Amino acid sequence: MFRRLTPVAKNILIINIAILLLASVLRLPLNDWFGLRVIYSSEFAPYQFLTYMWLHGGMWHLVGNMIAVLVFAPMLETVWGSKRFLIFYLVCGIGAGILYGAADAIEKLPLKNAAEAYMQDPSPEAFESFVINNKGYINVARAGELIDLYYESAAYESQTVAAVRSIYQGVVTNGTMVGASGAVFGILFAFAFLFPNTELFLLFPPIPIKAKYLVFFYAMYELYAEFNRMPGDNVAHLAHLSGMLIAFILLKLWKNNTRRFY
Repeated sequence: MFRRLTPVAKNILIINIAILLLASVLRLPLNDWFGLRVIYSSEFAPYQFLTYMWLHGGMWHLVGNMIAVLVFAPMLETVWGSKRFLIFYLVCGIGAGILYGAADAIEKLPLKNAAEAYMQDPSPEAFESFVINNKGYINVARAGELIDLYYESAAYESQTVAAVRSIYQGVVTNGTMVGASGAVFGILFAFAFLFPNTELFLLFPPIPIKAKYLVFFYAMYELYAEFNRMPGDNVAHLAHLSGMLIAFILLKLWKNNTRRFY
């Protein structure tokens, strides 16, 4: 199988697999060290826009991304050459990280401000307001019980502050995004763009479908999932869509430039 892979695609597979194995065998917290954090986290560093795309949350996360590289990347690298394909892969991954990072910072800013304000000036009314305005990050049932207890006794103030601090640290300070999905979705988009009528055979359901339709429906699902996020869904759908957008921009630039543009 590896002998049929193009050079860059083969190295992408090897590097991603090696990093996950290294982290597992040596018990290294690489995701904590190099995962992408929200930009106003004290743990954020610009290099994370590159390093996050070589890390994964587990074996199945890795397998899902690398299957796409295995299937679609060699054709793109054959058409473009290794240099252009590598640039495309990196730009899609980094660009997706930047777009996701910007949106993530905007989305989490109200939580950041509300948590900091509450920890400086706690009260039962302020805690209730914090819970109501940040339901997406909170176990509402447990928080509701704590609200009632706090209204009954000021002794629960320290527990509410600790709860808010825990949410703040989990979401703003310590939360990370990892995975090659931004770059992989760029590959999917480019494949459908260059080979729109190529038929692919799905496993579930077992039917053939043209690449352009598969990627279109996949993009619509990601868009729906992002704006109708289910509880427990920790997938960075916006990073997937961002990878597609960066791929579209790159393809248009390369198509419209009469010189050989990398």
